Parts: sequence; C-alpha cells; structure tokens
Amino acid sequence: MTPEQVLSHPARVLSQEQREFYFREGYLLVPKILPDEWIRKLRAVSDEFVATSRSVTKSDPVFDLEPDHRPDAPRLRRVSNPDQHHPVVWEYATRSILADVVSDLVGPDVKFHHAKLNYKWAKGGEEVKWHYDIGFWPHTNYSPLTVGTLLYDCGMEPGPLGVIPRSHEWDLAPQYDDNGKWIGCLNDRDLAKVDLAEAKYLTGPAGSLTIHNCRTLHGSPRNESDTGRPLLLFTMASADALPYTANPIKPEHAETVIRGKRAKQAHIDPRPCPLPPDWSKGYSSIFALQQKEASAMM
Repeated sequence: MTPEQVLSHPARVLSQEQREFYFREGYLLVPKILPDEWIRKLRAVSDEFVATSRSVTKSDPVFDLEPDHRPDAPRLRRVSNPDQHHPVVWEYATRSILADVVSDLVGPDVKFHHAKLNYKWAKGGEEVKWHYDIGFWPHTNYSPLTVGTLLYDCGMEPGPLGVIPRSHEWDLAPQYDDNGKWIGCLNDRDLAKVDLAEAKYLTGPAGSLTIHNCRTLHGSPRNESDTGRPLLLFTMASADALPYTANPIKPEHAETVIRGKRAKQAHIDPRPCPLPPDWSKGYSSIFALQQKEASAMM
C-alpha cells in the first residue's frame, strides 16, 4: 500500500499526527504504550533465553554469542526467531496492541516477516553500524518496518537505537565494501556522505516502542552503562509486500497474516533495491558480519 492509501484507513491506536510523522521522517517513538503485565512477561522470557545460553558454547542458528561468552558470564548478542522458541513472544506479536500499532502504519492487512531479540550487554555491548534493513531481505515494496520493544528504561548510556530522519527517501547504497564483499552496513565512502549529527536516538521508558521504516538508515553505539539493553524486534509489512530473496534466518512464521486478510496481488514499488548475497544457506547475524567474524556466513 502507498502511504496515502494507509492514511485513508481509520487509525486503531496511533494519532493521525503520529502516522504522518512516521511517513515524513521514516521513524516513530511511541512512549510507554505497553501495560506493565506485558513488560513483566517479556522480561521473564528474556531472562529464560539468557539462562539457556549459558550452556551454549558457540553461536548457532538460534543463539548468537559474543566471542567472550562464558557459562558464568553470558554475553548473548541475539536470539533469532524468539517467536518459535517461546509461546509468549508469538502471543505478544499477534494478540497485543503491537500489531494494531503496525496496522496504523502499513495498512489493515499485516504480515509477519521475522523476529529477533537483541542484547546489548553492559560494559561494552557491541555497536551496530549504520545500515538499512531492506537490503537484507528485499520486498516488492517498502512498507516493511521494524518495531522494537524496550523491556527496560533506555537512555543514552545503554546504546539506544539511532535513526537518520528522512533517510528513507534517499537512494539505497549497496552495503558492500569496495571489493564487492557484503558487510551489512554502509561502507566508509557512503557513510562519509551522512551527517551523523542529525541522528535522533530513540530513548524512553520500558514499554515504549521504536519504529523505523525498512529504508531508514539506523544503528546504535556501544553500551557503556552498568546495565544491559535487550530490545525485542519484529519486522512486519503490508500483506501486499512480497519478499523476493531468501530470508536469512528462515523464520517459521514468515508470511503469516496477523491482521486483516491475505493480499490478492502484490504492490510493486518501482524504486530499485540493491540485492544481498545468496542467503539460501543462512547467515549468523548482523553482528558477526559487521565485526568481520569468521562465523559470519553459516
């Protein structure tokens, strides 16, 4: 759906001003919209994943670990497809206010793409370099967005998500280095063209939602605080957005319609999108790619 078509539908949760801000700026912060009960349940899920990761010795398709991860000092970077590994996560994605918020920004027919739970550990949790998402999993249009749930209060010290306003209107730069190797972020030459002083950092209390469009340039700094910063992320899209490359983390619930109905035809945006490598055999994570770890490609 086009932004004009989306805005023609009555909003379920967001104000018209919030919806128009998202389409103009390419992002939105919705402060503390979740009830405390959901925050409590999602924190418990996060703690369970960390506890399970203590017995994991190397990164696998579910658990992505920092190089210095140990059983007595876990350093879990990401859980891929947490919706497949804990029923509460799928319940939250499909039965909470979350999908209603998304429908206000992609239209009444909402499709699930994938989920991940990113951890940014205290005292050095890794940065995420500046990148845009759609280059990892191109679709026929640019309705896909990623909505993040803050499980704890997040200020500047824990390394919050940062976005470049209106960058979703820019041409998409290939996320390859000068030798043609995929790096999962802007190369130095293209990054030098970006005024990072314009970045907006999406800080807020627990229960807030961060939302950014699939074309929006975003990243996050290292966590230099004494507390971790887990961020539960869902990518969803209008039902008329169809992927045309393999999904690198192979989600079980991909293409599930969670609001409205299945599309009868695809909406095709004529703006081109640079293609990623062949993900048919999967990959480990954006962290391993950007940190140039040997395990980056599965």
